[in-house]
Amino acid sequence: MKRILLALGALMTMGLCATAQTIIDEVDIETSDNVKLEVITPAEPVKETKKEIKEREKRLRELNDDVAYAKAANSMRRGYFVLVADFIEFGRSGYRHYAINGNSNFILVQAEDGIFQYALNMGNPGINGLGGCTNKGKVTKKRIQYKDNGDVFMQFSIVGRSIDIDIDITLYHNSNQALAHIYGSNTITMYGEILPYRDKDHR
Repeated sequence: MKRILLALGALMTMGLCATAQTIIDEVDIETSDNVKLEVITPAEPVKETKKEIKEREKRLRELNDDVAYAKAANSMRRGYFVLVADFIEFGRSGYRHYAINGNSNFILVQAEDGIFQYALNMGNPGINGLGGCTNKGKVTKKRIQYKDNGDVFMQFSIVGRSIDIDIDITLYHNSNQALAHIYGSNTITMYGEILPYRDKDHR
């Protein structure tokens, strides 16, 4: 057996002084006679062409989209999800309101409980005080269908005290982007993304 003595040097600076003090720590390592110590040269970084970088970034985006789709589809199947709206379309006129807040424009399903809300915040307080309407009730007649192209189609109703509404949601394949039609006193279309969600009452 042979013994190797390693000296490790470290510089310490005391306060604002320019004088440095060297402290030596000794580490005693015991090894077999047939063990050789070799210096390993780090591998050079892989050099990618612009085409390879674009292809790698594309694969990464596709992977992220697949993961987002799987999470969204699973949350719809389990019945705990929220569709956060990016923009809304009203009736047959094709009027769209883009400047909306996803936190107040959504479809929320929590097992047997559901909420549909839109809030335009345009000065008119509306029914819900947010420039829109809020429908809260029980989720009934829920049906889910998986299309051949990978889209997920879901139908259900929210039965509340004031009004009953029917909702169709299509989750597009390979993404968490979705389109929802809400049928009540007026026809409303929501565009946005579906996210897994459980509120505090259902955790």
